[in-house]
Amino acid sequence: MKMKLLPLWRCDQEDCAITLEPNVLTLLTAIGRGLSLQTAAQEAGISYRHAWGLLGRWGEIFGHPLVTMRRGRKTSLTPLGEALVHGDHIIRERLAPVLEEAEIELEHRLRTVLAAKGCELRLCASHDLALGNLRALLSQRGLRLTVRFCGSLEALRRLKAGECDIAGFHFPEGEWGRSLARRYRNLLAGETRLLLVVRRRQGLMTAAGNPKRIRDLSDLARPGVRFINRQAGSGTRLAFDALLGQAGCNPETIEGYEDEEHTHSAVAALIASGAADAGLGLEAAARRFRLNFIPLYWERYHIALPQQELNGKKMETLRSTLKSKAFREQITALTGYDARNAGSIMPAAIPS
Repeated sequence: MKMKLLPLWRCDQEDCAITLEPNVLTLLTAIGRGLSLQTAAQEAGISYRHAWGLLGRWGEIFGHPLVTMRRGRKTSLTPLGEALVHGDHIIRERLAPVLEEAEIELEHRLRTVLAAKGCELRLCASHDLALGNLRALLSQRGLRLTVRFCGSLEALRRLKAGECDIAGFHFPEGEWGRSLARRYRNLLAGETRLLLVVRRRQGLMTAAGNPKRIRDLSDLARPGVRFINRQAGSGTRLAFDALLGQAGCNPETIEGYEDEEHTHSAVAALIASGAADAGLGLEAAARRFRLNFIPLYWERYHIALPQQELNGKKMETLRSTLKSKAFREQITALTGYDARNAGSIMPAAIPS
C-alpha cells in the first residue's frame, strides 16, 4: 500500500472557506511551461471547457485573472498566475521531506494494523533525490525503508545512539574536505562500514541566465546579491562554510546567509521564484528548475551501518538493490549523479 500526502490550499472568505482544486495549479504549471490550454487540460485529464471554467472561476474568486488569451498566441500566465505557480513550487519543496516522512510513518502504521508481512529497515538520513528510488525498489523486494530526514551529522549521531539501523550522509571528495573530517570522525566508530549510494555534483545555483553575473563565492558578497542557505548541521551547510573559509570569504558579508531551507529543491524553487539570487545545491535540482549552475565539487553520499550487520539479510538486500541495473538506470537520469559504484563497501575512514 502506497500513501501520498499532498498540501491543499484553502481560501478563507468572510462567509465561507473554499478549497483550491488541485487541477487549477496543474493547469497553471503546465501553461507556465509553455503548453497551450488545450494541451494543459489533456495533461490534467479534464476537458478544455472544464479547464477554462476552472481558471475563470478562480480568477473571479481572487479578483484578478490567472491567465490571458490572445488571438493567434498561446495562453500565458498573468503575474497572479505566476505567483501561484512559484508559491506552489516553494511550498511543495519545503514540505517534501516532511510529507515523505509522514507518508512512510502512515504506511507503517497501516501495515501494522493490517498485519502486513515483511521486514523493515530504519534510516536516518540527509535528504537526497536518490532515496525515493531506493525506497521504491526495496519495497518491490519486500523490504520497507522507513526514513527520518535530518542533517548528516544528526543522522550519524542517531545511528551511534541506536535510534536507527543505518544512516545516510554525504562528504566532499578531494583534499579540501579534510577540513570537515573532525566533525565526522568521532561519529564513525571503527566497527562502522560505509555503503556508497551515489556520487553527486554540487555548485552554485543562480537564476536562469545568471543576471547577477555570479562566477564564484566572492561574488556572493556583492551588494544586491541575495543568498539562500541550507540549515545548520546539514552536510551542504558544513561544506559551504568550509568553502568560504578556504576562499577567505566572511559569511557576515553575504546577504541571506542566515536564511535557511532544508532541501536542495526548496533552495532552487526560491531562486526560480526570484526570492533569492543564488544558493549552494545539487546540479539535478538546478536543472529541474531551469537554473544556471556553476559546478564546485563532487561528493559521495554514503549509508553508514554497523559492521556486524553487514552480512545480514536486510543489508544484503540493500546492497544488491544499490548494485542493481534498475537503480543505476534510474539514477543516471538525474543530472550530476553517478551510480556506477553504488553498493561498494568501504571502511568508515574519513581523510585526516
